[in-house]
Amino acid sequence: MPQTQNAELSDFLVVANRLPVDRKTDADGQPVWRTSPGGLVTALEPVMKRKGGAWIGWHGAPDETIDGFEHEGYSIVPVPLNSQDVEDFYEGFSNATLWPLYHDVVAPPEFHREWWDTYKQVNQRFAEAAAANAAEGATVWVQDYQLHLVPSMLRELRPDLRIGFFLHIPFPPQELFQQLPWRKELVEGLLGADLIGFQLPGGAHNFVRLAKQLSGVQATRDTITMPDGRTVKARAYPISIDADGFKALAEDPAVQEEAQQLRENLGNPSTIFLGIDRLDYTKGLRQRIRAFGELFRDDELDPAETVFLQVATPSRERVEEYKKLRDDIDLLVGRINSQEGDIGRPVIAYRHDSFPRTTMAAMYSIADVMVVTPLRDGMNLVAKEYVACHQDDDAALVLSEFAGAAKEMKQAYQCNPHDLNGMKQTILKAATDSKSERRRRMRALRKQVFSHQIDDWAKDFLRDLGA
Repeated sequence: MPQTQNAELSDFLVVANRLPVDRKTDADGQPVWRTSPGGLVTALEPVMKRKGGAWIGWHGAPDETIDGFEHEGYSIVPVPLNSQDVEDFYEGFSNATLWPLYHDVVAPPEFHREWWDTYKQVNQRFAEAAAANAAEGATVWVQDYQLHLVPSMLRELRPDLRIGFFLHIPFPPQELFQQLPWRKELVEGLLGADLIGFQLPGGAHNFVRLAKQLSGVQATRDTITMPDGRTVKARAYPISIDADGFKALAEDPAVQEEAQQLRENLGNPSTIFLGIDRLDYTKGLRQRIRAFGELFRDDELDPAETVFLQVATPSRERVEEYKKLRDDIDLLVGRINSQEGDIGRPVIAYRHDSFPRTTMAAMYSIADVMVVTPLRDGMNLVAKEYVACHQDDDAALVLSEFAGAAKEMKQAYQCNPHDLNGMKQTILKAATDSKSERRRRMRALRKQVFSHQIDDWAKDFLRDLGA
């Protein structure tokens, strides 16, 4: 077991692929650590600030070892990765094998033994870091698909711990999961946890069936009984956001001023459509942009009165599938703007960039219609952030049926992103529906988002874990 990295052992630990901080340079040219803008950090940061403890993860730079430090009231415990680890564990097995497989094989998954070997080695490293930093009887909450094996490895090292695992992406049906050559090992990796959380009940049910089939364990509904008598729960915990925090952010005068400037920069159009996504093939960007291109081409949307603002946050840029997607989107947007836009006034305002949370809140504030149309998504917090930030009830959310959020946000204008004509009709309906109908739907969405927030999600999971 490695040497403890912190002077004090922690009673509560989060273990995730990435640390919740990014290294920036301050005005004096000195490196400083800032809270990351990612969805997982947004979800867990309030929990860490409240409970304290330690966050274990990689700091984002390969072939470099850094010391742990304190951040926002909790400990940062770095786990080093070298370039080969990043290539095989992260870009390879995590994001070219598991990610596409778990997202309904939107892109073909690749299966390489070398990737799997590195995945096991890196998971062992994370488990050892957690074991070395956990106090007796501590609670360890492992996050997401990159660390499937950590629960069983950690239980082997520290059977005294309470171990939870939460999967932020969809869990696939048996027919897809069975493609994995290492399917049994992955299932048994999760069975090291006391509680396994999924976004939707379907994911939990899929896992229980696979555990019975592949590992021969006994199971009734959401409870799996291991050969040694230990029980494992598999349940759904739909993740949410800090809705109150997003609302307060959107109401900040500086954000409102930025929102006004954004609207002016877009030409003060009558209707602003907005998409905000990571640049990922699961997000349905090709289909969405094609749909808008056809709506402008067929004069169903007036380019003099309408703008579609699409933000695509850079993601996994060294992975080949993502490079191809970026090129495809650049070409598609360029073609549409050259055919449908005027000089100096594109119909699609496309930004391949990342923005601070304040700018995102400003964008949400000015969007008349938010368009969230992934081909498959575990939850999708952007849909919830929009509802929390947009102050006017005369607005609309277009939401894919295949986002986990669709199960909760039933009053959104839902569509099938594979059906281009159907998606176009839904976009038009959302933009042209009566004010009374849009207000009714938006009020219902707001009630849903504000009634179950991120703290509720974390409290529910940790309560059931017995933490």
